[in-house]
Amino acid sequence: MNRVVRIGTRESALAVWQATQVKQLLQDSGYTSELVFIKSEGDIDLKTPLYEMGVQGIFTRSLDIALLNDRIDIAVHSLKDVPTQLPEGIVQCAVLKRGSYKDLLVYRDKAAVDSLLPATSGVAATGSPFTIATSSIRRKAQWLNHYPGHAIENLRGNVNTRLKKLHDSNWHGAIFAAAGLERIGLRPENAIELDWMLPAPAQGAVGVVCRKEDSFILEACHYFNDADTELCTKIERDFLRALLGGCSTPISALAEIKNGIVFFKGNIFSTDGKEKVEIETTVEVAHVEEFGKKAAEKLLSNGGKKIADSIRNAGK
Repeated sequence: MNRVVRIGTRESALAVWQATQVKQLLQDSGYTSELVFIKSEGDIDLKTPLYEMGVQGIFTRSLDIALLNDRIDIAVHSLKDVPTQLPEGIVQCAVLKRGSYKDLLVYRDKAAVDSLLPATSGVAATGSPFTIATSSIRRKAQWLNHYPGHAIENLRGNVNTRLKKLHDSNWHGAIFAAAGLERIGLRPENAIELDWMLPAPAQGAVGVVCRKEDSFILEACHYFNDADTELCTKIERDFLRALLGGCSTPISALAEIKNGIVFFKGNIFSTDGKEKVEIETTVEVAHVEEFGKKAAEKLLSNGGKKIADSIRNAGK
C-alpha cells in the first residue's frame, strides 16, 4: 500500500468536508491519501442560474477531466450533482452512508414565516410579497406549487456565501439542503425542515468515482461503500435518468429500505409549479431490478410524459 491516493475535491467547505471523510475512511482501511483541490465551473460563475448553465455536470466536469488526465485517483462529489451518465472510463466506486435528505427553509423573520406558512397567500405579515431564494429549479417548482403567490429569487454560491447573501438581503428566507449545513456545522436555529418537499435524487449522499481500470482504487473504496445507500440512490438516479436524465429539472425521488422492502416516492413538476404528477410504490429488495426505471415509466404513463415533453421542448 505504498501508493498515495490522490483525492480530487472542490474547494468549498462542504466539498472539503466530504473529501476529508473519504480520506479518513481510506486511512481506517490502511491507505494513505492526500487532497488535491480542483476548481469547477459551478464555483467560478456565481451569477447565472444553474438551470441556464446546462447544469448537468457543472460541479463534476473539472474533476472528471483531472481524473481522466491522471492528476487525481478519485473524485468526491455530492451524488445529487453527478450526471446519471458518467463519462467514458469513469465508474462509481463507493457511496458513503447517507446523511439527511431533507431541505430546510432558513428564514430571516420568524413572525412573517409563522403567519404565512400554514396558508397559500403570497403576502407576508409585513404586507410585502413573500420572497424565497433558491437556484434549484426543483425547489422552485415545489415551492410555487405549495405557495403559488410567492416570488422566487436566484441564489448561487457555496453554503457560506448563500447564508451571507440571505443575511444581507430583504428576502424572507432561502432553501438549503440540511446535510450541507449540518456537515460543516452551519445549520442555524432559524431553520424549518420542509417535510412536504421531496428531495433531489441522491440528496444527502456522497459519491466517489475513479478510473474504470484502476483495480487498486476499486478495491480500496469497496471497504467503505454503504450497500443500502448505494441501492437507494441507484433507484433514485435510474428514475431521474429514465425521465429526463439531468439534475436541472424539477424531478424529485426518495427510496428508503425498511425490513427488506424498498419504499419509493417520486414526482415531476412543470417549471412554474402549476402541474405535477406523483408516484408512490414499493418492492421487495430481492426484486429491485430496474425498479427506478419502471417507476419512471409508470409516472410517464400516468400524465408525467406531458410535463417531461414540455420541459424538453422549453430547453430547445
